Amino acid sequence: MAGFGEPGVEAVDAAGMTVGVVAARWHGELTDHMLDRAVAAARACGARAVVARVAGSVELPVVAQAMARRFDVVVALGVVVRGATAHFDYVCRSVTDGLTRVALDEGKPVAHGVLTVDTVEQARDRAGLPGSAEDKGWSATVAALDAALAVRGLDAAAPRLGFGA
Repeated sequence: MAGFGEPGVEAVDAAGMTVGVVAARWHGELTDHMLDRAVAAARACGARAVVARVAGSVELPVVAQAMARRFDVVVALGVVVRGATAHFDYVCRSVTDGLTRVALDEGKPVAHGVLTVDTVEQARDRAGLPGSAEDKGWSATVAALDAALAVRGLDAAAPRLGFGA
């Protein structure tokens, strides 16, 4: 866990925005809690949350793309635990590349709230459970909304800078 250097994760004013939250059902005890925390963060920021569930983390990017076409930001949540095969590496690369592509192709913030860990204990420590060191559902949601506000700020500043039409 990085832990050091993390920015504050206090609520931002995202009134009127809609957050699409897509969460994997794999490792449901953890992803259910992360989903609850993401929805709580959206509400704390004044945003509305729309939720979708998928089987596993590999399915996150396609639903994230559908959400990015409809909503202001997307939060993708999942847990991938390293096993004895290379499957972990393929899943992590696929999910990361897919979510990054969605964000860039759709021009919308897509938060990567997928825990990629060596052990379930490491995942529990990041899932926002009581006693966890991190709360990825909350922090991913606030980060995505913060990024959307930054983009809106650029849109508002563009005409003053001579970049607007």
